[in-house]
Amino acid sequence: MADNYTARRGARTPWQVTRSVWYAMFLREAISRTMADRMGWFWMVFEPVAFVGIMVAIRSFIRGDQLVTNAPFIPWMITGLMGFFLVREGMMRGMGAINANKALFAYRQVQPLDPVLVRNFLEGTLRSFVFLLFIVGGLMLGLEMYPDNAIRVLAAWFSLWSLGLGLGLVVSVSATLVPEIGRVVGMLSIPLLILSGVIFPLNSMPHWLLEYLMLNPIPHGLETLRLGFFEKYKVIHGTSMLYFWLFTLSLITLGLLMHLRFVDRLKAS
Repeated sequence: MADNYTARRGARTPWQVTRSVWYAMFLREAISRTMADRMGWFWMVFEPVAFVGIMVAIRSFIRGDQLVTNAPFIPWMITGLMGFFLVREGMMRGMGAINANKALFAYRQVQPLDPVLVRNFLEGTLRSFVFLLFIVGGLMLGLEMYPDNAIRVLAAWFSLWSLGLGLGLVVSVSATLVPEIGRVVGMLSIPLLILSGVIFPLNSMPHWLLEYLMLNPIPHGLETLRLGFFEKYKVIHGTSMLYFWLFTLSLITLGLLMHLRFVDRLKAS
C-alpha cells in the first residue's frame, strides 16, 4: 500500500513536467539575460533612448512632426520603436534559442520548442517593463504618453508580442538547419525598421508603394498601438488587425509544424 501511494505521489502529468521545464529554463534565461552582463539593462533602455535622440536631432532639420496627423512626433515615435523592438527581439532571441540550449536536449523532457517559447515570454516581459519605464519617464517630462484607450494598447501590444513569437518559431528552425538564413534575417533588421513606419509615417509614400509596404504585418500592429495612445490619430490607409492576426496565426502554426517535423534534426544539429 505504501509503495503504491508513493508511486502515485511521485507520478507527474505531462503538463506538470512541461511546466517544471519551462520554469527552470525561465530562471536560467532570466539570470543570463539580466545578470550575466552588467550592461544588459543599460542597453535595453539606452537603445530606444539613443534612437529617439537621433531622430529628434534629425527632426530639427526636416520637421518630421508635421508629417504625423493628430499625434505628437516624439511619443508617436517612442510607441513605434518599442513595438518594433518587441517584434524584432522576439524574432532574434528565438533564432538563437536552440543552439544556445543544445546541452539541455540530452534530457528527454526538454524539446527544441521549449527554449524558443521561454525566450519569447522572457523578452516580452522585459520589453513590457522597459515600455512602462518610457511611459512613466515621458509623463514626468511632460510628453503625451498617457494612452487614450488602454485596452486597445494592451491588445496591440499582445498582438505584436504574438507576431514576434510566430517569427521566432519559424526562424529558429530555419536558421538552425540553414545558418545562412540567420545572417540574412540579421541584415534585414534595419531595412525593416524603416519599411515598417517606425521612424517616418508611411502615409507620405505613394499609394502604389504603400500597397506593397502594407503586406508587412508590423505596420498594422504599430498603427493600432499608436491609435490606442492618440485617439484622434489618423492611421495608415489599409490598416487591418484581421490581416495582422491571420498572418500571425499562420506564422505560429507554420512554426509549430516545423518544430514537430524537424525535432530530431534540431536535436542532432
